[in-house]
Amino acid sequence: MPTHQPIAGVWLPLITPFKDGRLDETSLARLVRHYAAEPIDGLILAATTGEGMTLDEAETERVVAITAATRERALPMYFGLCGADTRKVAAALARTASWPIDGYLITCPYYVRPPQEGLYRHFETLAGATDKPIIVYNIPYRTGVNLANATLLRLAELPNIVGVKDCCAEQMQTFDLLRTRPQGFAVLTGEDALFYGAVAHGADGGILAAAHVETARFASVRAALVSGRREEALREWHNLVDLARLLFAEPNPAPIKHWLWRAGLIDSPEVRLPMMEVSDALAARIAAEMTRWTRGAVAA
Repeated sequence: MPTHQPIAGVWLPLITPFKDGRLDETSLARLVRHYAAEPIDGLILAATTGEGMTLDEAETERVVAITAATRERALPMYFGLCGADTRKVAAALARTASWPIDGYLITCPYYVRPPQEGLYRHFETLAGATDKPIIVYNIPYRTGVNLANATLLRLAELPNIVGVKDCCAEQMQTFDLLRTRPQGFAVLTGEDALFYGAVAHGADGGILAAAHVETARFASVRAALVSGRREEALREWHNLVDLARLLFAEPNPAPIKHWLWRAGLIDSPEVRLPMMEVSDALAARIAAEMTRWTRGAVAA
């Protein structure tokens, strides 16, 4: 069985702030200090929400170094990796082996659509290339291939394949996985608007971009469910679900960055092409929602 620390709770896939085309190190440090004081259970760096595919190697190393140096508690940090060439991803594992990270979130190979055995051998090779734990990221509507439960359960037998970020978009597949997974294998939803249902059915938590906003309230939903206070959790979730939907009304992470910029946590809402900043219509909706939360119109 794995000897890693259990993976559960609300994990934050941290955005990467930019300003004038460059990594905004000041805003990054401000974000890390802010979220280290919030009830999150871990950070994911340079993944999809962190626009990892637009970062060069020097920038990714700075993101990791600044986060590691700034966090004020022993908050686990996982690093996002993706790629369609197993050799190149393995090389990235070797290159980052000495970085101050605790593990990796690795996406299924995109575009090439390998068979299930190819998916298994891809992750088996990567697991053998690092001693650090790996969370598999299954998101077929981005990669073009769905990692079947049978394949994932084979991978779960490897000592450092420790969990999955589940975005399979098939509720029965998720439910069957929760029934059949081995003890100690974490299932974290990556579908923010489905967070309540996933945890209610037994998921260990979520990797939630929307938890950049009202972080403590997302954490309180899971805490109430785990404690058996389902009605309380549902009331809180009724407050949050429209917020989660709003923050994905246009491609992530532009809406989240816009909110954080208006809140003063980052100095610019800038994203990198081919991403675009939010439309004027969504900016107006975000402004109205921020006012609603600030004025206490949302039930506490």
